[in-house]
Amino acid sequence: MGFGDIQGQPKAIDTLKLALSREAVPHALLFQGPDGVGKELAAVALAEALTCPEAPGVGCGECSSCRRVTKRNHPDVTWVLPEDEQVARGWAGRSDFDHTPSRDIRIEQVRQLQERLAFRALESKFKVALLIDAQAMNPPAQNALLKTLEEPPASTVLVLVSAASDKLLPTIRSRCAKVNFAPLPVDFIASHMAKVRKLNEADARQVAAMAGGSLSRALALDVNLLQHRRDVIEKFEALKPDDARGWLAFAEVFGEGRPEAEMCLDVLAVWFRDVAVTKAGATEVINADLVGLATQAAQRVSAATLQQRAVMLDEARNAITARNGAVRLQLERMLIEMMA
Repeated sequence: MGFGDIQGQPKAIDTLKLALSREAVPHALLFQGPDGVGKELAAVALAEALTCPEAPGVGCGECSSCRRVTKRNHPDVTWVLPEDEQVARGWAGRSDFDHTPSRDIRIEQVRQLQERLAFRALESKFKVALLIDAQAMNPPAQNALLKTLEEPPASTVLVLVSAASDKLLPTIRSRCAKVNFAPLPVDFIASHMAKVRKLNEADARQVAAMAGGSLSRALALDVNLLQHRRDVIEKFEALKPDDARGWLAFAEVFGEGRPEAEMCLDVLAVWFRDVAVTKAGATEVINADLVGLATQAAQRVSAATLQQRAVMLDEARNAITARNGAVRLQLERMLIEMMA
C-alpha cells in the first residue's frame, strides 16, 4: 500500500506528500469525506511513510515495516475503531469481548490508546494512531481524546478518519488539520465496475451514478437489483398527494428490508438528479431509458420541491443507515413529507 495506489484524490494526496517532504506533518489530521473514497487507504499510506526505514517520508510498501502496518501488527501504529466494525471485518470475534460489541468507539479504547502513546516508539521515529470511523466516538471518548489533542506526546501523529465529521466536537475538529477527500468521479467508478464486475457500459454507469461517488458503495451494490430500478421510479412517479394508501403501499413494498430500502433510496437519489437536470434544460440523464418520464416529472414539480425532496431523502437514508432506524417507518415518513 502506498500513495500511488490511491486514485481519484490528487489534492488530498498532494497535500500529504508535501507535508511529508517538508517534515511538517501535523500532530493531528482529520481525513473527511464520503465513505469509500480512499480516506482509510490514505491513512495507512501515511502511517507507512512515517514509519518506513527504507524510504522515510515516502514509504516503500514492501519492507517488513510497511507490510506490518498494512497487517495491523506494527508496534508503533495503533488502530482504533468500533468493536462491531472489528467483528464485521473479521479482525475480532464476538467471543473476544465480555460484552456485546459496541457500535461506538468507547472511552476505554481511547484510554488504552493514550497509554500506548505515552511510551516511546519501539522501531520508528513516529508513533501513529489511526482512528477509523472517528465520528463513532461517544461523547466521553471524544472528551477524553481532547486531552491528547491539546497535549500530544512527542513524535505522535493521530489520524481521524470520518465520513461524518460534523458529529465530532467542534473542539476536536479545530485541533486537527483537515484533509478533504472528494466523491470519486462517475467515469472512474464506472470504469472500475466494468473491469471488476464485467458490467456493460450502461449498467456500469448506472451503478456508478447510484454510488454517489463512493467506490465501496458501488462494489456493495447488488447489480441484480438494477432490474428493479424502473419499477421504483415508475411507482414513485405514480404516487398522488391525496392517496395516502399509495404512499403506505410503496413503503411496504420497498421497505421490506434494509437492502431493498437502501436500493430504493439510491435509485430515487439518481432520479431526482435526472429530473433536476431535465428541468434545467439539459438532456444528459443517467436513466436514459426514462427521458420522457423525467420530462413529465420536471414539468410537475418546482426546483425548490426537488431540492426539498433531496434533503428528505438524505435524512431518511441517514436514519436507516447511520441510526439504524426502522426501515419501513422511515420510508413512510419520507413520503408523507414529500407529498405534503
